[in-house]
Amino acid sequence: MTSESAFVRDLAVLMAIAGGIAVLFSRLKWPKVIGYILVGVLIGSHTPGGSFLANPDSIGVIGQLGVVFLMFAMGLSFSARDMKRIRAVALPVALVDTLVMTWLGHTLGTRVFGWSSVPSFFLGLAMCDSATTLLAKVVGEMGWANKPFTKYALGTSVCEDILCVGMIAVATGFANGGGMSAGAFAASLGWLFVFFLAVLVFGFVLVPRLLKSVDRRRDDEALCLTMLGLCFFVSFIAYKCDFSLALGAFLIGIVGASSDVHGKVANLVEPLKTMFAAVFFVSIGLLVDPVVLWNHAPKILLVSAVIMGGKFVNILFASVATGLDVKTSVQCAMSLAQTGEFAFMVAVLYAGLTNNPESDVFPVAVGASLLTTLLNPFMVRSSDRVGDIIQSRIPSKAREFLAAYHSWLERISASEGALAFSKLKGDLVKLGVYIVLMIAVAASCSFLHRIDFSALSGVLESNDVIISFLLANFFSVSLLPLVLAASRSVGSDVAELLSGEGASSKWSSAFRQVVRSISAVSASAIFFVVWTMINVTIAPSGGWPALAVGGTIIVFGIVGWQLFINIGRRATERFFEALTAEERREGLARSTSVPAPHGDVHRFVLDGYSPVAGATIGSLGVRAKTGAMIVAVDRSGHMTRNVGPDWELEEGDTLFVLGNPSQLAALKDLLGVTA
Repeated sequence: MTSESAFVRDLAVLMAIAGGIAVLFSRLKWPKVIGYILVGVLIGSHTPGGSFLANPDSIGVIGQLGVVFLMFAMGLSFSARDMKRIRAVALPVALVDTLVMTWLGHTLGTRVFGWSSVPSFFLGLAMCDSATTLLAKVVGEMGWANKPFTKYALGTSVCEDILCVGMIAVATGFANGGGMSAGAFAASLGWLFVFFLAVLVFGFVLVPRLLKSVDRRRDDEALCLTMLGLCFFVSFIAYKCDFSLALGAFLIGIVGASSDVHGKVANLVEPLKTMFAAVFFVSIGLLVDPVVLWNHAPKILLVSAVIMGGKFVNILFASVATGLDVKTSVQCAMSLAQTGEFAFMVAVLYAGLTNNPESDVFPVAVGASLLTTLLNPFMVRSSDRVGDIIQSRIPSKAREFLAAYHSWLERISASEGALAFSKLKGDLVKLGVYIVLMIAVAASCSFLHRIDFSALSGVLESNDVIISFLLANFFSVSLLPLVLAASRSVGSDVAELLSGEGASSKWSSAFRQVVRSISAVSASAIFFVVWTMINVTIAPSGGWPALAVGGTIIVFGIVGWQLFINIGRRATERFFEALTAEERREGLARSTSVPAPHGDVHRFVLDGYSPVAGATIGSLGVRAKTGAMIVAVDRSGHMTRNVGPDWELEEGDTLFVLGNPSQLAALKDLLGVTA
């Protein structure tokens, strides 16, 4: 049998079986992707009786065309108009989920499985992106396309696609020999940015006009071939630049989506995408050895559990934080708690780049993706009921706080464009820069152990990992004051927004009281989470250093968690007390006819985040608003009596106050203290 006839025979066998599987899985309402991979497993060389194919390598080459068509179609489905409407939810949720899942995958690979950095990074990539096509097909078959959560889930998945395509380009540079070094990372990001910019700028300028001019001839064949020619040309350029074919196809798809004829192009390309995508998934099945999957079952189950649990937690909390209600957030989280075709592409890419299809990355990534893909339709179907159950069991206090928080977000959104809002965005960017700088400094220190210090000192050389770890922590902790300062600025900006025109004094006062505590919790939580992730990643492995690091993280975790709970409880108390503080103070001021207070002396301590720190007693109007009198102040062990109206309060001051219970309660509200 000649090579040509063997290829035609292989393709005929493959497409015939794939067609039958597609019909069967369509009747069962199961994802066809699993069926295609199952076809590859059954006709591959790893099953008893040997391969049904004469030349499986040729099928793998055609399968690469499936990657191009899949990513091109994904880019064509990208709607900038729709994404603009939901960007406030989709972008932050996708960013949080992508970064956390990539880190979890890298940590699993290096710390649990004992892999090196490059395969661990590819495992993280395989875990981070949810399957857009799978989700769209599932919700479409269920008739849930118009459900409130659907647009947010699909938008988040598309944003993850964009982020992960860029990360694949960086990972390709690593696997091609750059390694996980700071120089390789910077170079890959730089060239990635240049390639992105070049394709999008020239594409948006030239391609829509070209497609429109071709479409005027009313020749669908010419239009289809023109678009496919552009697709493969840009994919080839991406390949020559050491990026993946998927990157070029996806970018030119986004460019094509901006044209007026993108709908017609998508319809013309759809049959080709369906065929070649099926071949691609079959080619994945050809590489799958069921025995190897069984041998890797513990790792596959662990990775699957981390994917489903990690994505559920990430997306749930990030969605609630962006303003979605709890039920919608639960539905988004359960819908996106899976990986699909992107994980398969990452696995095949790694096997091809490293020329090592027998590595552990391939079976673990493919096995976990198969398992989560199989379970996802059932999770989507149950998400409505689970969302109702979780929402109905939220404690009343948490429900009230979420309602107030969502009202606050709506007010912030309504204030967009104001000067205070611009300042808030600037301070948020500053806070983000500090966090990124913390990560960059820690990453730079972690590369010090790669340097040979033997010529300088044998002690340095033998303890280079520990020294780099300590340096990373030293510089990271030194950035903490900047993070806290930026967080306080954010709190002041939010308070200014809330007390602007149209804001009632009650709500303005309430949020002024609570926002500093919330900012402190946010800054502490961000620093602690990033610090923990850094330490888990760069900590020495084995021996007493690992035990010391683990013990330190556990201690800080217990102390930090209790700190967050205490501050959060105090912030919640201030919030609800501050809602009625204005009325209490006004009523007390009207009823107080005797200026001199009577009662016992009580102590009030201004904590480290007091909203009145820096203000004078006179500017606060203590006597006029509360009727109480500050008779002495203890500052750092030094007692000052008979303080006047010009006395400036500072954090840590202990105030000795004379007044009756109602006056003391009013003063407590004014000073923003809880005891």
